[in-house]
Amino acid sequence: MFTPYQHEPLTDFTVEKNQRAFQMALEEVSNHLGKEYLLVIGGKRITTTEKVVSINPANKEEIVGIVSKADKRLADQAMEAALKAFETWRKEKPEARAHILFRAAAILRRRRHEFSAYLVKEVGKPWKEADADTAEAIDFLEYYGRQMITLQHGVPVLSRPGERNTFHYIPLGVGLVISPFNFPLAIMAGTTVAAIVTGNTVILRPSDRAPIVAAKFVEVMEEAGLPPGVLNYLSGGEAEVGEYLVEHPKTRFISFTGSRAVGCRIYERAAIVQPGQKWIKRVIAEMGGKDAIIVDKDADLELAAQSIVVSAFGFSGQKCSACSRVIVLEDVYEQVLNRVVELTKQLIVGDPEKPSTFMGPVIDETAYNKVMHYIDIGKQEGKLMTGGEGDSSKGFFIQPTVFANVDPNARIMQEEIFGPVVAFTKAKDFDHALNIANNTEYGLTGAVISRNRPNFEKAREEFHVGNLYFNRGCTGAIVGYQPFGGFNMSGIDSKAGGPDYLLLHMQAKTVSEAF
Repeated sequence: MFTPYQHEPLTDFTVEKNQRAFQMALEEVSNHLGKEYLLVIGGKRITTTEKVVSINPANKEEIVGIVSKADKRLADQAMEAALKAFETWRKEKPEARAHILFRAAAILRRRRHEFSAYLVKEVGKPWKEADADTAEAIDFLEYYGRQMITLQHGVPVLSRPGERNTFHYIPLGVGLVISPFNFPLAIMAGTTVAAIVTGNTVILRPSDRAPIVAAKFVEVMEEAGLPPGVLNYLSGGEAEVGEYLVEHPKTRFISFTGSRAVGCRIYERAAIVQPGQKWIKRVIAEMGGKDAIIVDKDADLELAAQSIVVSAFGFSGQKCSACSRVIVLEDVYEQVLNRVVELTKQLIVGDPEKPSTFMGPVIDETAYNKVMHYIDIGKQEGKLMTGGEGDSSKGFFIQPTVFANVDPNARIMQEEIFGPVVAFTKAKDFDHALNIANNTEYGLTGAVISRNRPNFEKAREEFHVGNLYFNRGCTGAIVGYQPFGGFNMSGIDSKAGGPDYLLLHMQAKTVSEAF
């Protein structure tokens, strides 16, 4: 019997020993940059003529790695390999599947700084953000392994005299996992192993913006003992190959994390029953947010300001949970706004390889141009208080940006920017603040900073988000502690790192025997 899992602690980088260890990992990873990583289909490495190059967003001249680019023919090979492996993997004992996850977690612990260093290099995460990403990946491996052991015998149901009834779970089949760039280890690993530990086989389509971290993780799963064909790595050819596999009649489910537009497209295409398809495909989708922090008139204003800055600008605002809207009661609006501006101006923006850096680059030129476009829009819709400038000469750096006096219906208050931009608006009272907070098509995270217990209870009932936090920021959900996932256009209401997440990857079967 397994004890409840306590989440992986973060590294304390104020300790000199830890600083030296991480610096050594960065140096070691630097010695391995530019390597080529092949596709993995049925346990075999396959190279292609066309390649995808992964670039360090903080230094455009530095190539992190090169991956082969998949096509439809190779997608079919991956599907055949996954289907073949499914026939034996689905019969593997749940404990055996779980123990592979535990071994993978142990490998990640030993190589923790190495993986975090790759996160610094490939997506520009500062030290603390990279370390938290790796810790969360370990948490997913440990948590889902334990969850599967708990679920393996199903759930007790009633039996009448003369019969015996059982209710248990079986895997679905071949799943397509499409992972994002912003948590290229944690989310990629979590969505992948949730499918694998429940007895399914996987075709992994990592983001073309972060394929190297995914390739390294596939190596870890192989080292942990995962049989060939259970996890197939298809990098490159993102739109073409991804859509082909979404529509493939043998795909049983799709697990997607990314933008609203792409998620809705996947949902639409997956709903079409293809010739030869024997099931309705299941879609597990997490699609972003437009998250708000409400600051009450009797709040701890320093706590509020600190929470806003960390939630808005951590990892350059490239989190679906990031705070991009601040709703402050008019009584304390100027105080909170001024303190946030003051704190924002103190942030160190620059090379994520330096331990003092709080915020690195955005992921690539496309993201840079998009965010800068929204900043131009913001200048028309509100008052620019700080930031608003970018520099893409060496990397894709944008200064953390605060806009004030923005109308709740303005574009920068409604549309997901996915960058270091936050907009402030005033509320007359707490009810008005809740109305503004709910005035969006998303419903992922939110926070309330207050000392008013009745207002907390009102928010508990009326603030329509999947993850609601009181007296803290709106980012940083911990596996097993704050199961994560949102409402409305933020996704399908699933809760990653929660007690029912694995059930999305299985189907329930009732067996009744009469005596």
